[in-house]
Amino acid sequence: MITLDVPQLSNEWFAARAGIPTASCFDKIITSDGKPSKQAEKYLFQLAGEAITGKKADGYSNAIIERGVEMEPEARGLYELINDVEVQEVGLCYPDEQKKYSYSPDGLIGEDGQIEIKCPIISTHVEYLLKDKLPAAYHRQVQGGLLITGREWCDFVSYHPGIKPFIFRVERDKEFLKKLEAELDKFCYVLAATIQELKAK
Repeated sequence: MITLDVPQLSNEWFAARAGIPTASCFDKIITSDGKPSKQAEKYLFQLAGEAITGKKADGYSNAIIERGVEMEPEARGLYELINDVEVQEVGLCYPDEQKKYSYSPDGLIGEDGQIEIKCPIISTHVEYLLKDKLPAAYHRQVQGGLLITGREWCDFVSYHPGIKPFIFRVERDKEFLKKLEAELDKFCYVLAATIQELKAK
C-alpha cells in the first residue's frame, strides 16, 4: 500500500483522485454479488473526462452530507476513546505504485485495521443499531478499502450525538475480493484505452 498524505477534501486530494476509480464508487463497477454493474459505462466516461481535464467532476452534496463531514472528527474521537486506540489519518491510499484505483479511509488502526465513519440522520442511525449488520450500501466501499490497504478488518462506525454509536467489524471477504479485483482490472484496462482514444480525438 502507498499513502498520499494530503488533507482530505483539499485541492491536492481532489486532483489525486481525478480520473481513477475510488472505493466509494466501486458500487458503480460491481454489484454486491460480484457481477458487473450497469452503472459502469457512465462512471467510466466520467473518469475518462476527469483524466483529460485533470479535475474531479462535481459530486452531489446537501446539508446532511456536509453535516456528516463536520461531525466526522467527533465520531473518530469517540471511537478512539471507546476502544483505547489511536486512529491515524491519511489522505489517500493506493494498492501499489501503479495507482490504478484509490481509497480514502477515515483512519488506519495499528497494522491490521481501519475505520469507515458515517454520520447519518437519526432514523438511519437507529436502523443501523437495530439491524446490527453492515449496511448493504457500503459493502463494496468497505471491502474495496480492505483490498487496497491489504488490512484484515474495518470497523464501520455510525455516529449520531446523544445515541449509542454503532460499531460493526467487517473482515476480508476473500471470495468477493477476488471478483472485485478482477472487475477492477477489466474496468481500468478499458478506462486506459478510452483515455487514449479521447486524447487522439
